[in-house]
Amino acid sequence: MNLFSEYHIKIIKFLKKIEKKEKIVLPNKTDQIIFEPPPKNLTGDMSTNLLFVISKANKTSPMIIGEKISSLIKKEFKEFEKIEVKKPGFINFYFTNNFWCKYINTLIKVNKKYGIKKILKRKVNVEFVSANPTGPLHVGHCRGAILGDVISNLLEFNGDKVTREYYINDFGKQIDNFVQSVYLRMNEILFNEKFEIKENLYPGEYIIDIAKLILSKKNIKNLKDFEKNKNAIKKISLNHVMSLIKKDLYSLGVKHNKFISENDLVKNKEINKAIKKLEKKNLIYEGKLNAPKSNEGSWTSKTLCLFKSTQFGDDVDRALTKDDGEWTYFAGDIAYHSNKIDRKYDFMINILGSDHTGYVKRIESAFSALANSNTKFKCKISQMVKLYKSGQPFKMSKRKGDYITVKDLVNEVGKDAARFIMLNRSNDMELDFDFEKVKEKTKENPVYYVQYAYARINSVFANAKVNLDGVFKLKKHSENFNEHEIELIKKISEWPNCVKSSADNLEPHKITFFLYDLVTIFHAYWNLGKQDHAYKFIDDSNKIKENAHAILKSLAIVIRNGMKILGVSTPSKM
Repeated sequence: MNLFSEYHIKIIKFLKKIEKKEKIVLPNKTDQIIFEPPPKNLTGDMSTNLLFVISKANKTSPMIIGEKISSLIKKEFKEFEKIEVKKPGFINFYFTNNFWCKYINTLIKVNKKYGIKKILKRKVNVEFVSANPTGPLHVGHCRGAILGDVISNLLEFNGDKVTREYYINDFGKQIDNFVQSVYLRMNEILFNEKFEIKENLYPGEYIIDIAKLILSKKNIKNLKDFEKNKNAIKKISLNHVMSLIKKDLYSLGVKHNKFISENDLVKNKEINKAIKKLEKKNLIYEGKLNAPKSNEGSWTSKTLCLFKSTQFGDDVDRALTKDDGEWTYFAGDIAYHSNKIDRKYDFMINILGSDHTGYVKRIESAFSALANSNTKFKCKISQMVKLYKSGQPFKMSKRKGDYITVKDLVNEVGKDAARFIMLNRSNDMELDFDFEKVKEKTKENPVYYVQYAYARINSVFANAKVNLDGVFKLKKHSENFNEHEIELIKKISEWPNCVKSSADNLEPHKITFFLYDLVTIFHAYWNLGKQDHAYKFIDDSNKIKENAHAILKSLAIVIRNGMKILGVSTPSKM
């Protein structure tokens, strides 16, 4: 039911059919021809740039060839009440009321499927959050968690089979420092040994909680021997933190269905296997790296194992071993992506934090080297969140222990507001999150405004004692919509196009924008009814007017479908 895609196909097919007879020249590829809602300065129900694309090949101006083409289309397609050619060369289409009547009835019939983009069912992996298990999730992780979850919802809405994956970085120096921090806190509790705050240690209060938990189990003997107890402390600590992380994610409405351990990959020699794959392709060599610009004076170059990532668009070849011969973090990531590729996904998506922006090229190069051309791969960066309360910013630091956790955020504003507001801006732009604004019951709070629209629709049906989800079909005699109803119907008809664009570009923020624009039109129409009795949805006999019933039911379907993708509730009362 995507009007714009459907009429792109129909009209181009028709023009190609009459191309020779009418002496029209059309391009072989029609990707540049767009059918979309009209620009804001133009009227109409649908607009196209067709004339701009074909005017040069037809050796005439868009306006001249536009008159001929619009006339031919009008004769063929009776559902257009009017077709206009507007300067500098747009064709604007106006649908008949009868067309909109049929459209609304079809929309109501498909209900929960309205907006689905017709695509092949793919096997998709979305890897997101993947925070180091060294403490509870903070708000910086929150945005990436919601982005990954909603992208997964969006792809599932369109019929894809999605694996929501969390890569547990439970190997390396950061984990060693984390375990060391827990151990020192245990000694502080038992032996009164002061915990000294050092650069690489984790002093947060939650470390004390973990230390107490381990001590309460009373299964660690001779605590003075760190090396002997290291693995036991590590296991309990990581399990506890992952439990906290899962609870935090659950409070956000986020649930992964697969967890992959970096430590397990190392144990199973997955890094060696992945490097051998690259060696067979002649993409590994021994060499020296150039000094970084910031380090040129003190740089000592050593021979390292390098990956030829520049062959795949990266800036420099990347080291796979450190100076001490251990594998780099990047080598572990290569092994992880090789593991994912072996699981034969059609599409793999990584949601990365803002601190990984410079990491994208090397990951993409590793993927290109390991995967076949049929597998798609995309990295999405989730930019920083700046928190404000009473005009003052919050600061976050995992090591200092004074950061704002996901739990703090959800307790303060609730899951719905957290999810909606985190998606209320493109993921590649920084987001300001104001605690006070997201609790306001005004138009300035977009999640409230959308939910309030749905509650208002429910109130109309409740007052008329009619089931919103009951069977309904708009009768043909009711097809004379007023201008405000047409405005709402036109916006509702854009929903499938919004879903398509959001899914194609992995940009779920477009759904929050769309829903806000849609309910803004609705609330304006609602307020008209307070001023003019003719615009009320319910008549004098307390019955819902035929057109109002159809439009409000359609509006409720779109709001429900959109909010379900966002993972936000639609309360019937507020």
